[in-house]
Amino acid sequence: MNSQPLDTPLPDIVGTSSAMREVYRRTRLVAPTRASVLIVGETGTGKELIARAIHRLSPRADGPYVRVNCGALSESLLESELFGHVKGAFTGAIDNKTGRFAAAHGGTIFLDEISSMSAKLQVKLLRVLQEHEFERVGEARTIRVDTRVVAATNQLLEEEIEAGRFREDLYYRLNVVPVYLPPLRERREDIPALARFFLRRYCEENYRETPELPREVFEVLMPHDWPGNVRELENYVERSVVLSNGGPITPDLVRPVSRGELAHVGMRRPGRSGGDLPALIQQLVQTAIQSIPAEQGDLMERVVKGVERELIEQVLVLCGGVHVKAAERLGINRNTLHNKVDAFNSKRSAAKD
Repeated sequence: MNSQPLDTPLPDIVGTSSAMREVYRRTRLVAPTRASVLIVGETGTGKELIARAIHRLSPRADGPYVRVNCGALSESLLESELFGHVKGAFTGAIDNKTGRFAAAHGGTIFLDEISSMSAKLQVKLLRVLQEHEFERVGEARTIRVDTRVVAATNQLLEEEIEAGRFREDLYYRLNVVPVYLPPLRERREDIPALARFFLRRYCEENYRETPELPREVFEVLMPHDWPGNVRELENYVERSVVLSNGGPITPDLVRPVSRGELAHVGMRRPGRSGGDLPALIQQLVQTAIQSIPAEQGDLMERVVKGVERELIEQVLVLCGGVHVKAAERLGINRNTLHNKVDAFNSKRSAAKD
């Protein structure tokens, strides 16, 4: 029997604050069971890390772990993605498709942004949770599955229920065991450890020695409210590694952005219409390029990509993590936005594995 305390930090997750110790405790308690889990937390708090930890600590650890972003697809595409379809079920269905629930048989399916699921699909999901069965799109044959459901949301589902956008019976099926992930502003004591963790990671990725973080840097980081949470802190540390060019990390490398400001380059935050975003993107890129010597083309490319990621994640924060609103502000297609966010997350996951 494992005598390890329940509140011991989980692998790949940084933080020893009392708020995070409660997360570790609840994660370890629920992982060995069959109970559905609802992970609640703001954008950037690390909900998928907890979902993966639940899977890895469960008896299903040798089975598949499948992630679906419910906010990234239209109702029809999400239905096909979750449950699969048969050839000819709709225009473009040229082959049979196995859905994510079937692919996760014997393992865990993680449903991110669950609050964005349509009423029709909420009914189908409720049936899977209750009866462990479903039909593929265009097929009458019933498929039975043994799949554990872990869902996540950055919205208050109780408010969605009151507004008539989320089924109350589905909420209780999903919310058997809730896990609340605190925002970074509620666990500021974890900021030094997180900053050092990301510093080591990005120095290794860029083949640089890991410098010490001086006290003056933490004097800048600690008071910030971190609307983008851990993801925002990670971005700022990565940027400081790039812009330090192998030198020490100094307060001037983090102070302007750690305050959530773009005023140092004379820019405004995106407006409601999003009409100023193309110019904002161009100015961000130009500012980044001008800060890097022209001969360092590879580094320049990294900075440009980092600027794109920062802008997308800043707008997501402003839009409460809702992809539809963020895509509208950015002036891009929602699927394009989702693909970019998935690419950012895949890079982070690859670094952790």
